[in-house]
Amino acid sequence: MAAITKRPEGTWQVKVRRKGWPSQSKTFRTRAQAETWARSVENEMDRGAFVSRAEAERTTVDDLADRFRKEFAPHHYRGDGWAHKLDRLLERLGEFSIAAITPEIVAAYRDERQQDPNPRYKDPTKAPRVSGATVKTELDLLAKMMDVAQKEFGIALPLGNPVRNIRKPRDAEARQRRLTVEEWAKLEEACKQSRNTWLHSALLLAVETAMRQGELLSLKRADIQEDKRTAWLRETKNGEPRAVPLTSRALEVIEGLPRSTTGLIIPVEKQALHSCFKTACKRAGIEDYRWHDLRHESLSRFAERGDLSILELAAISGHKSASSLKMLQVYVQLHASKLAQKLG
Repeated sequence: MAAITKRPEGTWQVKVRRKGWPSQSKTFRTRAQAETWARSVENEMDRGAFVSRAEAERTTVDDLADRFRKEFAPHHYRGDGWAHKLDRLLERLGEFSIAAITPEIVAAYRDERQQDPNPRYKDPTKAPRVSGATVKTELDLLAKMMDVAQKEFGIALPLGNPVRNIRKPRDAEARQRRLTVEEWAKLEEACKQSRNTWLHSALLLAVETAMRQGELLSLKRADIQEDKRTAWLRETKNGEPRAVPLTSRALEVIEGLPRSTTGLIIPVEKQALHSCFKTACKRAGIEDYRWHDLRHESLSRFAERGDLSILELAAISGHKSASSLKMLQVYVQLHASKLAQKLG
């Protein structure tokens, strides 16, 4: 039987003790609330289904984000890439206990966020709304944090991960941007002229290996096995290390690079690479082209060889699940003219 006592300040403290279970206690404003909670806990213990909510109730989304930044993000290849999205989540959800984050609250965040003006526009009254794809990436991050809370930090979520039970906005349409031969030549020349002496080599390695930007920037010289012609990626999107085959051109680029004191193949910060690549594209007169499009270009070039199966392409790219293999088909955009030449 639960023990309920009135405290000097007028609140009611309840303690539940059951053999085989850790003692549970909580304080309420009224005796009725204390009794209801005690019955609920005892019921769950009787059914063998009790999960303590105490730590989840004590931990706010702010607290969880702080631990996520310090204990999890530094070991993930995306690292600082989450900072901006975390700030957006904390603006609306930071003060909530993570135990209080229900699917209804997450759905409300989704709907409200899609009504926000796009911050890239100076005049919010004329700005378009934040895209569904942007909101989806924020919800994916919230889901990731909740999973980390349970699996890495040992914080039980009695109702499970609330983000898994809501409808997410649709992804943006897959990009189909590829450069012509002339555009590629201009881009290469612009990268060679960049003040960032690592840019051209980074460009070549990106298109020769299909590595993601974070994977490329975390690659160390010690992870290159020249005899096996492979690069060992320790930090990947799905958290599973993988070996990437290196073409003769990729090996040539790596061998020609100066040795960095950091041990990194390309010792450049993500934001610096983004900035100098954007400048190079502008200098080359190329519009609507992003660094991630180089991965698309790389996989499309590999596919156009005609001697690699979809599973071999997946081994290069790191796509594993059924959904990600479908994404690989999006990346692999074959030029119709080259297919026509094969058909005769």
